[in-house]
Amino acid sequence: VESGIDIPLVHLGTMGVYGYGNSGGEIPEGYIDVVLPGGREKRILHPAYPGSVYHTTKCLDALMFQFYVQNDQLRVTDLHQGIVWGTNTEQTSRDERLVNRFDYDGDYGTVLNRFLMQGALGIPLTVYGTGGQTRALIHVSDTARCIELAVNNPPKSGSPVEILNQVAETARVRDLAELVSEKTGTPLQYVTNPRKEAAENPLEVSNQKFKLLGLDPILLDSNEGLLEEVKSIADKYKDRCDVNAVVSKSYWNRDRAAAAGENSKVDLGSLAKQG
Repeated sequence: VESGIDIPLVHLGTMGVYGYGNSGGEIPEGYIDVVLPGGREKRILHPAYPGSVYHTTKCLDALMFQFYVQNDQLRVTDLHQGIVWGTNTEQTSRDERLVNRFDYDGDYGTVLNRFLMQGALGIPLTVYGTGGQTRALIHVSDTARCIELAVNNPPKSGSPVEILNQVAETARVRDLAELVSEKTGTPLQYVTNPRKEAAENPLEVSNQKFKLLGLDPILLDSNEGLLEEVKSIADKYKDRCDVNAVVSKSYWNRDRAAAAGENSKVDLGSLAKQG
């Protein structure tokens, strides 16, 4: 704002601002049409249902963007991204030194990468709760492609915040675990969920805006080779794994911590002796 230069802003946000299972149907891209008392029709920002402090900060970002677009006519694109999986884009695969970070721990590890690392190490896959949580997913290559599309297609001056759902598909956590189990031969284990969230939830997400911009998203069931790539990287670097990081150490509240304390045993397979 202070620079006085018209610079479009692209923000990498999260699907978590919508919450899970709260829309009663397909989650639209940022805004919903409602009928207010007296029959007044209006388009409003989708209500926020953050499930963690992290998601709450993203909701605060979204409100700040609404203010600055209205007050200073900034051009803002907010990308509501799903859970990222995969390790390489076309560019990073050219040289091993460019390989992306691989978070596998119980607190920050993204769910599919986390399962693949556990499979490579022979650790029974740690499924939180029933595994019925449905989440949005996107491959890291599509993440890079979506950011490129957003940068190249900014909103016009005076337009509302442009909100796009940066997702390829949705899947249940236990289905992801079973997919990895079939690939690695590693069994599943159901552990106490450290998070306060619904045991089961539906999730339908609109991603039409990116598709209209030309995105042809990578899907799990049609890209077995990319799953194999992630597995091979997990296999290659498994000696670097800190087994003590496998089990989540963060709990959403005291009740979740107490529940985990009562059912704290997690099978680390043959690596248990290293802990």
